[in-house]
Amino acid sequence: MNAYEHHEMLDAAIRLILEEGRITISVTGEEVSISLPRTRRLAEHLGIPHYYVLPQFAAMEKDGLIRRAERVGISTTRKGTNAIVSIIDQRYADIFSEKFPKTMIDLLREPPR
Repeated sequence: MNAYEHHEMLDAAIRLILEEGRITISVTGEEVSISLPRTRRLAEHLGIPHYYVLPQFAAMEKDGLIRRAERVGISTTRKGTNAIVSIIDQRYADIFSEKFPKTMIDLLREPPR
């Protein structure tokens, strides 16, 4: 899976987050991660079968963008969080700032120390 396909899947996750107006952020140590929508919800949003999303998430996990935890869900790694912030800055900065406080995007850019 190439970087373009990764970004398209992350872009779809961002659109869902914006559509729902809800984002879950976890801060652990020096890493900030974002909980991504469930694969079934993402597939529904994209209008594709669920089994098309699974290998894409497996590839993103292999490439270090996300981590999957049984019964917990899918969240970004630092690399994945950086990719999402980049997509937000390029495509959704205005919408994101309308829906969420500025401190939220600042936290995603620069984790606490």
